[in-house]
Amino acid sequence: MRALTIDAHGGLEQLRYREDLPEPVLPPSGGVRVRLRAAALNHLDLFTLGGLPGVSITPPWTLGADGTGIVAEVSDDVRTIAIGDRVLINPGISCRTCEYCRAGEHSLCPLFRLLGEHHPGTFAEQVIVPVTNVRRVPASMTDHAVAAAFTLATLTAWRMCVSRAQVRAGDEVLIWGIGGGVALAALQICKARGARVWVTSSKAEKLERARALGADETIDHSSTDVGKEIRRRTGRRGVDVVVDSVGERTWDQSLGSLARGGRLVTCGGTSGPQLAMDVRRLFWHQWSILGSTMGNDAEFDAIVGELAAGRLVPPVDSVHALADGRAAFERLRSGAQFGKVVLRIGDD
Repeated sequence: MRALTIDAHGGLEQLRYREDLPEPVLPPSGGVRVRLRAAALNHLDLFTLGGLPGVSITPPWTLGADGTGIVAEVSDDVRTIAIGDRVLINPGISCRTCEYCRAGEHSLCPLFRLLGEHHPGTFAEQVIVPVTNVRRVPASMTDHAVAAAFTLATLTAWRMCVSRAQVRAGDEVLIWGIGGGVALAALQICKARGARVWVTSSKAEKLERARALGADETIDHSSTDVGKEIRRRTGRRGVDVVVDSVGERTWDQSLGSLARGGRLVTCGGTSGPQLAMDVRRLFWHQWSILGSTMGNDAEFDAIVGELAAGRLVPPVDSVHALADGRAAFERLRSGAQFGKVVLRIGDD
């Protein structure tokens, strides 16, 4: 089996394209074998490559979280998905038995794990996943690259903006770092819910493309204090919601952008995990600080429904052959992408 793997943590030099991996073994219950057609990169893949605290790998380790393909085999007890179905893969795997899973909050499961990080991933010709982690690709979606780019970023952004921050019509929303998958999905989601959306980037071209997708206000964060600029443009009011996955570098400006009673929602810390703040500002302004990770089954169903309706279609930046996976990683690492970087795996 062909796959893009690593034997150890480190830089891009650790990436290995292999053609001799054994096929994964289908469990007797609840499993689905997917022959992948395409898979998309996420920053998670860069973090896994570099090494995450408390996460170990067994070489050769297959990277990749997002993917789409054709069901090739199912366990004997699987009834909801059939051989030959085209499917989207949700990379978040939960135990399905704990109190959080029973309540439908699968991403709060203490055993919640991700493909590519804790389980062999999607940068391969085949992957085994629980049947609960796949949904049929809408018939209208014929582009494998777009389907592969959809799930992780859109599900993450949906939970952040809809379930956690509860963005509604009339809200002012700030989204940091437009161009990445989560930020672009958040822009689409917030605009669809009637919000007025601010986006930031250090690249004029990305800001221009974001305006074409509906962004109302743009800010070059490389030359501007975003918090001060937002307060200047809003008559010192600020925005209702900040979507921030950057962390240390943007935290003070995110808080400086928030209106009284505002909500800050975060799903990561790409610039660092350690934050500091004056708690007096938190309680005096009555802010809500919200963490968010991936999503549950109901949210997965919701975003697939949006895709079937022709909404929340993710922009694709570039498509690379699986054997040329290093070039795909270089593109993602450069930060120059606008949309998802995708690997082409199987034949159309």
